[in-house]
Amino acid sequence: MKNKIIFVAEIGMNADGVFADNEKLIKAASYAGASIAKFQLGWRDDKSDINFLDHKRVKKIFDWGKKYNIEIMFSIIKPYAFDIIKKFKVKRFKIASRTVIEYPKLVKKVLNEKKETFISLGWWKKNNFPFKNKNAKYLFCVSNYPTQHIDLKKMPKKFNNYFGYSDHVVGLEACFLAISRGANLIEKHFTLNKDSKVIRDHALSATPEEFKILVEHGQKIYQLNNEIS
Repeated sequence: MKNKIIFVAEIGMNADGVFADNEKLIKAASYAGASIAKFQLGWRDDKSDINFLDHKRVKKIFDWGKKYNIEIMFSIIKPYAFDIIKKFKVKRFKIASRTVIEYPKLVKKVLNEKKETFISLGWWKKNNFPFKNKNAKYLFCVSNYPTQHIDLKKMPKKFNNYFGYSDHVVGLEACFLAISRGANLIEKHFTLNKDSKVIRDHALSATPEEFKILVEHGQKIYQLNNEIS
């Protein structure tokens, strides 16, 4: 019986283009009890854009993860992103919803690495899963920013086939709902400043205090659900 859920703090681009602030976010995510601090590689990635990450910067992010004792994971969005990440020792990978549609061959290459790979299906409109591979762990996701409660009607009643839930709802309620239905992983955007207007993600993100509540109460719900199932 599983007794521990995976909580992913999706930092993404919430440093607002100030690369050094990613250390503050990683530190805060570790404090809040996140299992993983996650970033996006291959999106808004020009040198002048908000999310420019080269090999040097990626290494720095991994170094910060070691410093604050938290696992680092990247969403692989474009082929070059995988070329960078392969050079590091990683436990697992993340595939963004858009990559499933735009780069299916890339997803297959990642899965062939034979490591646990979380795949969001926010853009996937078919009833079947896109890749038959034992390393694929599918996440229920609605790619609306923010996602409204009405959009959650398609959330599975039981997470038998989906491994977890990638959240874009304002607040924590949808995360708790997914946990009560058996989600083994919760991915929630994470910020130090919900009032920032630099990118849309801040408004639907959790602060360190909110994320700590998510972890503490979410873990209790998860354990209870397993005990009575």
